[in-house]
Amino acid sequence: MTTVSEEALELEVRVAASPSTVFTFLKDADGMAQWFGSSVEMDAKPGGVLRVDINGRDIAKGEIVEIVPPDRLVFTFGWEGDGNPVPPGSSRVEITLAADGEGTIVKLRHSGLTAEQAASHKEGWDHYLPRLLQLAEGGDPGKDPWAEGDM
Repeated sequence: MTTVSEEALELEVRVAASPSTVFTFLKDADGMAQWFGSSVEMDAKPGGVLRVDINGRDIAKGEIVEIVPPDRLVFTFGWEGDGNPVPPGSSRVEITLAADGEGTIVKLRHSGLTAEQAASHKEGWDHYLPRLLQLAEGGDPGKDPWAEGDM
């Protein structure tokens, strides 16, 4: 299920893995770097930095707002660089994990975006969320094709 509005972009998917397994790939830089960008810097505590280098040119930056293992990660989000319409820390991403039988419902809510910004960020989350799910289910998404600038 996907919803895009002027308030937020919301994605919801089910993964065949426990919340604690999914959280393994959210809780620190090593886990997150396996599915999100070419490298990740993360200080996994409230107020800690989150910096994701997608391809050496597109770099997302924010800070950890909340981290509640194994249920929730919240961080601010934006893009480095002059004149970017979504500057670092200007939007907010909430990822919640809820047990669903043998699996997990993953809900991602990205707020603080205009409708146009939400649409472009949906493209990014539609690329990265399946990579997270593949890892959580024991697969290997391989090298991120966007890390070479093929966005």
